[in-house]
Amino acid sequence: MTTQGIHGNLIEVTVVSCNKLKDTEWISRQDPYVCVEYGSTKSRTRTCTDGGKNPTFQEKFVYTLIEGLRELIVNVWNSNTIKHDSFIGSGKVQLEKALSQGFDDSLWPLQSKTGRHAGEVRLIIHYTKAHKPATSHGPASQPHGAPQASLYSQPPPYPSVSYPPPPSAAPYPPPGGYPPPSSYPSYPPNSSGYPPAPYPPQAAPYGQPYPPNSAYPPQPYGSQYPPGQPYPGPYPPPY
Repeated sequence: MTTQGIHGNLIEVTVVSCNKLKDTEWISRQDPYVCVEYGSTKSRTRTCTDGGKNPTFQEKFVYTLIEGLRELIVNVWNSNTIKHDSFIGSGKVQLEKALSQGFDDSLWPLQSKTGRHAGEVRLIIHYTKAHKPATSHGPASQPHGAPQASLYSQPPPYPSVSYPPPPSAAPYPPPGGYPPPSSYPSYPPNSSGYPPAPYPPQAAPYGQPYPPNSAYPPQPYGSQYPPGQPYPGPYPPPY
């Protein structure tokens, strides 16, 4: 990712803390502070009194970028009240990540004058005018020159994928498509001679004789009169 065109832009550098610094004091705890250099611009944090090997600063500095200069120089010192300050260590901080991505939170190693490890310094760097990589956003993440269809191919037509083409006939039979109710031979027609039985069946009228009155009471055996004719003699007839 190119970082050209940075000249004159501003970059923010926050000195957070130091870790496992070389101890330059024999008796008391050391009082570290940090100096940051960018080009001819120099900045200094406050002194962390009795900070020892792990001082905390949380101080922010703003620098004007210079084209072609993409590193900071960090020096850590121990403040002394009687003699000259003691050098603890120094290191170089690369700005390439912050310039390309806009943010960098890293630990940077420090070395003593003899080249030995002298601890670490933590810096948080912000650059608001960074050109973020296109890979961090959806459609713009495709490689340069790649056709758009290679990432987002158009789905095939609807009927040919999941469903067959719609039939020419309607999904339900049209009105009149069903046979008329009289075509179902579930029950014999009324013309069969049997009148439809009422439901529920009607009971016979109360008091209707069964069998008919002409047969009740029974005629004596051998009676010569047909049923239904009046009996000429006294009732009952003499035997």
